[in-house]
Order: sequence, then C-alpha cells, then structure tokens
Amino acid sequence: MYRGTFTALVTPFLADGSIDEPAFRKLVDFQFENGITGIVPVGTTGESPTLSYDEHKHVVRLAVECARGRGPVIGGTGANSTDEAIELTASAEAAGCEAVLQVAPYYNKPSAEGLFQHFKAVADSTKCKIILYSVPGRCGIDIPVEVTVRLAAACPNVVSLKEAGGSVERVNQLMAAVPEGFTILSGDDSLTLPFMSVGATGVISVAGNLIPRQMSDLVNAALANDLPAARALHLKYYPLLSTLMKLDSNPVPIKAAMALAGHMQGGLRLPMIAMSTQKIEELRAVMAGLNVL
Repeated sequence: MYRGTFTALVTPFLADGSIDEPAFRKLVDFQFENGITGIVPVGTTGESPTLSYDEHKHVVRLAVECARGRGPVIGGTGANSTDEAIELTASAEAAGCEAVLQVAPYYNKPSAEGLFQHFKAVADSTKCKIILYSVPGRCGIDIPVEVTVRLAAACPNVVSLKEAGGSVERVNQLMAAVPEGFTILSGDDSLTLPFMSVGATGVISVAGNLIPRQMSDLVNAALANDLPAARALHLKYYPLLSTLMKLDSNPVPIKAAMALAGHMQGGLRLPMIAMSTQKIEELRAVMAGLNVL
C-alpha cells in the first residue's frame, strides 16, 4: 500500500516560538519538487509533544492545503491516550489526510492486548489508512509482530508499519508474518537500504527534509532492484544520515541542518534546546563535504 519516500516534516518556528507558516509552505513545496512520495506532518520530527492541540490540528490542515494533491499526507495523530488519538485522527481525516501515523502509546506501556485494543479502536473510528509506528527507544515498548498481524487481519485499514527499532532481524520476522500487501517502512534513514534488502518498501525520513531528492533516488533505486545505485547513494550520504541521529535527539540536528542550509530559522521549543557550537560545526563540515549547504 505505501511504497516510496515519505518525509517526516519538521515544524519551523519563528524567534518568538510561533509557527513559521511561510517556511512550512516552502518546505512542503521543496519536498514535492524533489520527488518525495508523501509527507508526514506532526510526528516526533514535527515536535508534536510541544504543540498544543489547536496547533497540532492546524499544522495537519496546513500540510494538506500546501500539498495540493501532489502526494499523500499522513498525519501524525498517535497518542498514549486512545481518546486523544481518536480525536486527532478525526481532525486529520476531516482535513483531508488519506492516512495517519499511530505510534505505540508511550510512558504508560500497555500490554500486547492493550496495544491491540488501542489501535483497533483508532482504526475502527476512521476511514483513514493506518500506519503503525514502532519506536521502542521513545515509547519503552515495541509493537509485537503478533499484534501487527492481528491488527492487519482485524482492521482492513491497518496497512503498514513504520519500523524504528533498529533491527533487520525484526523486519525479517515481520515480512514472514504480515499478509500480502501490508508494507514495512524504515523509520531510520541509515537503515533504509538494509531494511529494503529484506522486503521493506521505503522510508519515513528525517533526512528527507534536507535531501529529499537524494533519499527519493535511493529508495527508487532499491525498489527497482538497482542495488549498485542504491548502495552508492547509501554509502555517499551515510555520514550525514548517521550524524543527524547521533549528535543530539531528533529533531535538534535536522533543524540545525535546515537552518544551516537556509531553509528556516531552526528554532526549538523547550525542553529541546539548540546544539553546542562544536556540534553545529561538526554538522556543517559533514554537510559541506556533501555539498548540501
């Protein structure tokens, strides 16, 4: 169902902390002008934890408006409260999203059955396609393979999973278990090619904010089974993909990179703070080496 490169959009902020709508509009245009399949507003990269409900819903509506039908908009509407996830999903559906991204409930760490009931309640509440999001490093739990399989069988609109657990073996397990047509998307840019080598069909990308054409070319080459081309792009841009994840918590490095490249101011909201000058210079050096400044 979902194949290609989907950018997890950053949310640009002005110096006063308000949302920089002109920069956001330019960012969406930049994505589609450079081959991105679709966009994912207000996920972790979009700083959803620090947006108010009204801001969250507004950014999703703005993303749909700016996309102008050029590709799917997948609203980040997950939450650790089922009622909240349903409310945000209803708003995204009303705004025109064709799909929503549903992260595993964080902090409260439900059981496997609790996860199943949570996601099923969200899926039953909407006509939107559901992309599950397993990121144990942020949530404290993953979405078990057996829960994913049960959801795919019980809910026709649960069609994909974003896997950010860092394990190729888990992708192997998922591919062996999920029904035909259910797709796996990488949640880590640097693991996109390894994951696709065992059956994943693309990526929900952080780096796509900065290098949408390059990430699209990598994924398209892998989908076309052109391993030499995909591997060459992976190896070339791996230093950047790795640096964006190791310097600080996402989205701090990608917002710094976007500011260095002149796309936006790069402001953050507490508790996220800017990187040190030393780390910014390290990032600048990597970007300069790849001519993406």
